[in-house]
Amino acid sequence: MARQKTIFVCQNCGYKAPKWLGRCPDCGSWNSFVEELTEIGPQEKGKRQNLADRPQRIDTVTLDKNARNKTGLSEFDRILGGGVVPGSLVLIGGDPGIGKSTLILQVVHKLAQKGLKTLYISSEESIQQMKMRAQRIGADSSELYLLSGTCLEDVIDRLNELAPQIIVIDSIQTIFTESLSSAPGSIGQVREVTTRLMNLAKTSGRAIFLIGHVTKDGAIAGPKVLEHLVDTVLYFEGDGSHMYRILRSVKNRYGPTNEIGVFEMMDNGLKEVGNPSEIFLEERSNDVSGSVVISCMEGSRPLLVEMQALVCSSSLAIPRRTTIGVDPNRVSLLVAVLSKRGGVNLSNKDIFINVAGGIRVDEPAIDLGIISTTASSFLNKPIPRNTVTFGEVGLSGEVRGVSQTELRLKEALKLGFSRCLISKKSIKALKGKIDMEIIGVSSVMDLLEVLF
Repeated sequence: MARQKTIFVCQNCGYKAPKWLGRCPDCGSWNSFVEELTEIGPQEKGKRQNLADRPQRIDTVTLDKNARNKTGLSEFDRILGGGVVPGSLVLIGGDPGIGKSTLILQVVHKLAQKGLKTLYISSEESIQQMKMRAQRIGADSSELYLLSGTCLEDVIDRLNELAPQIIVIDSIQTIFTESLSSAPGSIGQVREVTTRLMNLAKTSGRAIFLIGHVTKDGAIAGPKVLEHLVDTVLYFEGDGSHMYRILRSVKNRYGPTNEIGVFEMMDNGLKEVGNPSEIFLEERSNDVSGSVVISCMEGSRPLLVEMQALVCSSSLAIPRRTTIGVDPNRVSLLVAVLSKRGGVNLSNKDIFINVAGGIRVDEPAIDLGIISTTASSFLNKPIPRNTVTFGEVGLSGEVRGVSQTELRLKEALKLGFSRCLISKKSIKALKGKIDMEIIGVSSVMDLLEVLF
């Protein structure tokens, strides 16, 4: 007979130990061990649930070009690569109250209006609470079904009865299976529930959306294997004090990664923003030092945002380097380059860098913008309002070219910018003609001479 035994399992990596440990010896995380029960001794072997398909030659496999189901929300469709793929497993994470449940309810409502039978399963809210949210956003399609439950076996029974084409699980950390004795949300429960839902999606062709909790660091709670099991991982970003929300794709087996969609939080739900660059720049000040517009790529979309800097005298022994929306290590590196190669002494200055609009950018093309706005604030000389810049800066002060130059220039031209500073190599690589003044710079010194 099998008997139960208590073990301790790390909730980050799954490392098992016979006693509680403060620090995991495998992944190094602190206070991550949770007590779980496991059975040891003779156990019945489970029967195989599925047989593998027969091998097929790759040239005989056919694809359905119309397989994707468009939701009607163009921002959401573009992030997924063109629409919802049948049999896909999509994981959506974000801070509490950011709008995950509201967005997914809008998505399944749009799909239900097209005749697809959808089922929204919530383990945290009652059907009446879900109905209140649905009334607020106008989700009243007859093909949209609601279910409240936490047991996976009961949920699968209801799925077999209803046979929906689209399924939403809100949230994956609160669903449990009776086959495991551990508590809901533990590493074993999350991994087992996700694996069974993945098998259900692949064998039945139903698209499943999973909503996941996040930790205080912003990562999806639970084991990292959760992100490896699913087909697509989306993160909902945004600040509660801003009305705009950003949905970012960090993994997608059916489309490009690092795509973003911008939404505006309204009283009746989330409204998609078709031209986010214009939104981020609409409140930009005139003739103020320490401000420049940069062009960055988010997936396949060029995005123009305002980079701001404030340089002031410091009374501290070690001056502050505070950043919002950019990597602080990158800023420290560029400040050192500006001091050494540009002759700008910033050793006794506090430097604050901010990306307006609450967005975060991290590609090398923003280097030229950080150098420009920092020098502008230090010299107290504004950069012309019609100027946009992008390019990578090396440790020797050289300015390097970046990818998608023409796409970035066309986006800047569309928004009314008539002057752009880029690397000289990027100018040589241009194939088409862009109706704007394009100035090439090869070093930080060239940049300062052109701007000031």
